[in-house]
Amino acid sequence: MLFLLLSVLLSVLLLLNFRLFPRYKVDTFQAIVFNYPVCFLTGWLLLPTGESALGQTFSVDFSQTWTWMALALGVGFIVTFLLSGASTQRMGITVTSLANNLSLVIPVCFSLFIFSDGNSMSFDVLNYVGLALAIIAVALSTYRPAAHEADNNLPGESTPGADSPAPGALAADPGPTPTVGRPRSTGAVLLPIAVFLCYGATNTTINYMNIHYIPSVDKTVQVTLTMVIGAIVAGAVMLLIRLVRGQIQLQARSLLGAITLGVPNFLSFYTLLLALSAFRGNGAFVYPLYNIGVILVAAAVAGIFFREKLNTANRIGLGLAVLAIGLLSWQQFI
Repeated sequence: MLFLLLSVLLSVLLLLNFRLFPRYKVDTFQAIVFNYPVCFLTGWLLLPTGESALGQTFSVDFSQTWTWMALALGVGFIVTFLLSGASTQRMGITVTSLANNLSLVIPVCFSLFIFSDGNSMSFDVLNYVGLALAIIAVALSTYRPAAHEADNNLPGESTPGADSPAPGALAADPGPTPTVGRPRSTGAVLLPIAVFLCYGATNTTINYMNIHYIPSVDKTVQVTLTMVIGAIVAGAVMLLIRLVRGQIQLQARSLLGAITLGVPNFLSFYTLLLALSAFRGNGAFVYPLYNIGVILVAAAVAGIFFREKLNTANRIGLGLAVLAIGLLSWQQFI
């Protein structure tokens, strides 16, 4: 449970970074691209004892099937991360985190009906009821009328009729900016849907690899670093294309943003893999608890620090989420 809790907290920290980037003029794309070398360094320092300190080593074995899967996942990560950053800034932290968490239906269904032979835990009636409530909870929490979004601004962000920006508030550079309180474009509305599909696909693949290609916990960092290499390569290609076209200029503040993003990014994924390993690859158990945990913590952070308000459906959804957690995990406490 400890690894699961740590993964939840670190994942919310990622959303917090995305929400603050426009305020401090951090280019989200550059921060995402440079965060992956930071991820690699973080993982390299976490290599198991015996491969650590000055003698630690890491190599990529291209003869292994999981290597190519991990590299492909790395490319998928950066695409998903870019979508998540754009959605957080244009649709709000709560909507994005909930669209992300609604994707739990994809890996859960695969875990229950496709990967079931690899699970050591069996679901009883209460667990299935909890799973159903978890999906309903996420759906209710996702409901967000456009009228409510006008109140979901960062402290200091102005909207028509609002007070002037607070001292120190900075306007974002041209590009992805928060559009809360403004009419939604079709592209902006589709962003959470894209986040839902991408997270569902990557989490399902992660669970598959955890069951079939990570034989022991000490191999988790090795596999994760291989995924990060795929993201580094994809990000470098995207960055080079934009630099050649003159679409962006490198910013020192984006490198700082990459550090605040990269460390929790790697650790959130690493602890999630450890949680999956601890529960023998049972994604049907881990993913609902993980996603509901992110919902609850993200909603609290958004309400306290960003004044994002919850409507009645959202509150009901959060209440059901708490009940779902109890039903899904009751065996762990007796």
